[in-house]
Amino acid sequence: MNGKQFLELLSRLPARVWIQAILGLIGFVVLAVLGFAVIAGVAAVALVLLLAYKAKAWFMSFFRRDLEPAPPARHHDGKITDVQFEIVDRTNDRTPRP
Repeated sequence: MNGKQFLELLSRLPARVWIQAILGLIGFVVLAVLGFAVIAGVAAVALVLLLAYKAKAWFMSFFRRDLEPAPPARHHDGKITDVQFEIVDRTNDRTPRP
């Protein structure tokens, strides 16, 4: 079947088939748009809730000073868990190096 025969076949279809096809296509497009809208809406609500929770915690941090980070726990098993370093600039020292 070539393109011309296919177009002739389509032109012989009754009007009710064309109407059903058009309504089906419109219904499909509407459902697809609504489906994407629902998915986007759920994602937007989840994002707003997450941002509201984070904003609340951030805002409350301005008013509560008791949330200072605690120092790391000291373990008595002989392992070193906390080390502090100090960087000393010795480029301008006048003492000779051995």
